[in-house]
Amino acid sequence: MRIFLTGATGFIGSRIVPDLLAAGHQVIGMTRSDAGVASLRAAGADAHRATLEDLPSIQAGAEGADAVIHTAFDHDFDHFVANCDKDRRVIEALGEVLKGSDRPFVITSGTGLGQAAHGQPATEDVFNPEHPNPRKLSELAGQALLEAGVNVSVLRLPQVHDPVKQGLITPFVALCKQVGRVAYLGEGRNRWPAGPVRDVARLYRLAVEKGVPGARYHAVAEEGVEVRDIARVLGAGLGLPVVSLSGEEAQAHFGWLGMFVGLDMPASSALTRERTGWVPTGPSLLSDLARMDVTAV
Repeated sequence: MRIFLTGATGFIGSRIVPDLLAAGHQVIGMTRSDAGVASLRAAGADAHRATLEDLPSIQAGAEGADAVIHTAFDHDFDHFVANCDKDRRVIEALGEVLKGSDRPFVITSGTGLGQAAHGQPATEDVFNPEHPNPRKLSELAGQALLEAGVNVSVLRLPQVHDPVKQGLITPFVALCKQVGRVAYLGEGRNRWPAGPVRDVARLYRLAVEKGVPGARYHAVAEEGVEVRDIARVLGAGLGLPVVSLSGEEAQAHFGWLGMFVGLDMPASSALTRERTGWVPTGPSLLSDLARMDVTAV
């Protein structure tokens, strides 16, 4: 297939490109920079210049593709709600191009949206539109396109990691270095799911190859890693004290991260593995954190 990939030079997209190429697909990678164009061409992919704000240009990139994988997202969490709405607009624009065809369209969301109730592992067969995470706008947009006949599937992400980046943990580390301590909320027994970035990239390929309308996949290798264990590994690596904070103390300490740091977000990938044959091979989140270059954060 000739696959249009948004976010092709990003943390996950840059791993999806070689995986798709190795499987015999052609890649049209979306990028916003000259450096991105050069890196995509060097990898053997075609490059398409566009930004998330330029919807007509994004649509032009998808026009000649057999399938679309959408991973691009503006990770400025100071404007998280607005950026989730921006993602909705991009999904709707790409869907307009794909209407009237059976071309697969894989969009991205978060595993928390599969959580039916607090403390229960999120599952692929659940979508909770009442979830407080505004990333639900992406799935609501995808659902509307599915009802309009577009071949949409959803890949939900946990904390995606390697020794350089680890999802929400990366800005968490930056905060720890800034304030001089590693903190967690209460007992720190709340859990975050995780998936190694190369395993996640492979699942995107499997999802687009399957092309199952309405399917949801969880890129989860570890169902839930306790936040206090994450904090302990980070404290050892950073050489900083590890402390527990009360709810009131956490509000002042964490800033925008406060909306996430206390969440218990376990997630299952049992149905994903059964339906795709995906088998993550690691490493674990804690082992990547233990190998992290703390000077690079």
